Amino acid sequence: MYKLLLGMLSLCLAGCIDTEEKTLEEKNQGLVYCAEANPVSFNPQVTTTGSTIDIIANQLYDRLISIDPITAEFQSELATDWKISPDGKSVTFTLRKGVKFHSTAYFTPSRDFNADDVIFTFSRLFDVYNPYHFVGDANYPYFQSVGIDQLIRRIVRVSDHQVRFELFNPESSFLANMATDFAVVLSREYAMQLKEKEQLNLFDQLPIGTGPYIYKEYRRDHLVRYYRNNDYWKHKVILEQLVYDITPNGTTRIAKMLTKECDVTAHPSSTQLSILAQRDDIKVQKETNLNVGYWAFNTERPPFNDIRVRQALAHAIDIEKIMQAVFYGNGIQAKSILPPTSWAYKSQQNMPAFNPEISMALLKEAGLGDGFDMTIWAMPVSRIYNPNARKMAELMQSDLRKVGVNVSIVEYEWNTFIQRIGEHRHDSVLLGWAADTPDPDNFFSPLLSCSATFSGKNPANWCDPEFDLLLTQALDTTDLDMRKQYYQQAQTMLIDELPLLPLAHGMRFQASSSDVEGIPLGPFGGISLANARKK
Repeated sequence: MYKLLLGMLSLCLAGCIDTEEKTLEEKNQGLVYCAEANPVSFNPQVTTTGSTIDIIANQLYDRLISIDPITAEFQSELATDWKISPDGKSVTFTLRKGVKFHSTAYFTPSRDFNADDVIFTFSRLFDVYNPYHFVGDANYPYFQSVGIDQLIRRIVRVSDHQVRFELFNPESSFLANMATDFAVVLSREYAMQLKEKEQLNLFDQLPIGTGPYIYKEYRRDHLVRYYRNNDYWKHKVILEQLVYDITPNGTTRIAKMLTKECDVTAHPSSTQLSILAQRDDIKVQKETNLNVGYWAFNTERPPFNDIRVRQALAHAIDIEKIMQAVFYGNGIQAKSILPPTSWAYKSQQNMPAFNPEISMALLKEAGLGDGFDMTIWAMPVSRIYNPNARKMAELMQSDLRKVGVNVSIVEYEWNTFIQRIGEHRHDSVLLGWAADTPDPDNFFSPLLSCSATFSGKNPANWCDPEFDLLLTQALDTTDLDMRKQYYQQAQTMLIDELPLLPLAHGMRFQASSSDVEGIPLGPFGGISLANARKK
């Protein structure tokens, strides 16, 4: 009798376990992520748009190395080891074996990842003989703005699984830049296949990577669909499908969360958090993030080429009111372009204070005592550093009217907005930056260097050789105290010259169904859904 009961219990337990596994399997057939904008491209090399990077970088691709979000130390990814030469002018990466590229309806790899893929990927940035260098107008905004395309002298194939990057000079942020979401590794074999078919333009739109998910389809303004990569080298991927629901309107994204049309949503606004907090079936994650929201002036366009006008505009706006009305206590007012958590941060004592009288006096001094007309371009999407650019612009519009400046607010669809800002069509713009690494240079070179101006990614359209020299000096040394001194001088110079006015540092939020796990928010970089699952 005892054996019979034991047998029945065993069968029952086995049945329960099978049922539980089946239920989990059914739950993990798919996850829907409400995203705020269409992807600009499916290759992180050719864009710096955060909404695009969140969708593509960590889902489709891998990098040679990454940065631990807690310790800030470099971690192995596609490279298992790296060594820097004594003179700092070469870095040798040992590559991981057995990593497979994606197999899709449009490409089947015949070999695993190796040194040829690394050489092809990064030579595209600087080698005019690389067949893909000029595809997409030879625009690699992040790498060009930080000077990587001018830093690499050549890349040497040491063996199938070892490559050596030879640099023109040592640079302290080289490894940090190689660990960003932009530094993904692409398939040379796939690239050459498209070249033979004379379809080079498809390379950045039909992606092949080594990441946890495989591209399936993209329908503009509707969705992006990925399938699980069953050959992922790092670990088993739980989700069978990953779908990005393109939903630019923040209120609509929240509505879809409440009606279970989306499992996760990007960037819920501060005003929506109280609604979400009332739901037991929804959880909200909150993370301090290295970012800055700013108001940039087109310094090549009159009257914004006059420092007195830029100072007048900065003195005219009430940032404390903006913090209350836009951030609702979930951000801090900026006292530098660097956030306080950066190791090079220094609070700037020369930040323009709200003072309409000073503003009007400066305008009069600049010959604009009767006021003038201008535009503020406002982002159409919610971002960490600016959850509601339209509302912010309206508050600024009201403040500026009081000093005689008539403001028109300009908005476009996100990708069109970014393109036209890169063409410097604006008078001023509300934008921001979320850091890709904890290195302070990530806030300076990509936004304000002369290289960034030439690549169209400097919204202030500002190039100052003295400022660039400070950045170069900071990169030429590994002495942390010396680097800090140079970056602190750069912070002071920015407020003195005011090509842009730092406004705020925001918190990063993410809302998800209570049964969703494995989507951490980090202090820098994009979102990874490699470990996402439903419990």
